[in-house]
Amino acid sequence: MKFCNLCGHSVSQHVPQGDSRLRYVCDHCHTVHYQNPNIVAGCLPTWGTQVLLCRRAIEPRKGYWTLPAGFMENGETVEQAARRETLEEACAVVENLNIYTLIDVPHINQVHIFYRAELQNLEFSAGEESLEVRLFEEADIPWSELAFRTVSRTLECFFADRAGDIYPVRSEAVPPLASLIKPQQ
Repeated sequence: MKFCNLCGHSVSQHVPQGDSRLRYVCDHCHTVHYQNPNIVAGCLPTWGTQVLLCRRAIEPRKGYWTLPAGFMENGETVEQAARRETLEEACAVVENLNIYTLIDVPHINQVHIFYRAELQNLEFSAGEESLEVRLFEEADIPWSELAFRTVSRTLECFFADRAGDIYPVRSEAVPPLASLIKPQQ
């Protein structure tokens, strides 16, 4: 950030009085510009034993499979965002939404929230951000072609929980990729 979005003057970074974090502060009007994480909302839509996945038509991870999800907009609830993203990406209507995973992704300043949901019917198709949309049985999930670790983790939890038919709300964090790589000895 270089300029204040209120008065247009330059900003600098420092810890404002009464705060404990480095912030962008306007050098002229002294407005503190807070930057907060983005929320990604989505659904894990099911039809019987199958899960609906979308093949991404956009970057990042174009061509990879994902659950329908995207950034929450101002003025909507998380559930509304999850429904909207499912409609936009899979042209699918979902019902019986239950919050399922809340995954912090602090290294990219995001929080991913997925709802378990049921497809209202089998009327779905690829939206503008999807190349194709398909139902998958657990054995057919293209694990090596999934776009994001939050999607992989949500699916792993779902199939493990489905075995006992108990679906607790899961909250965890995804570490940066570099911390997952073990040094060679």
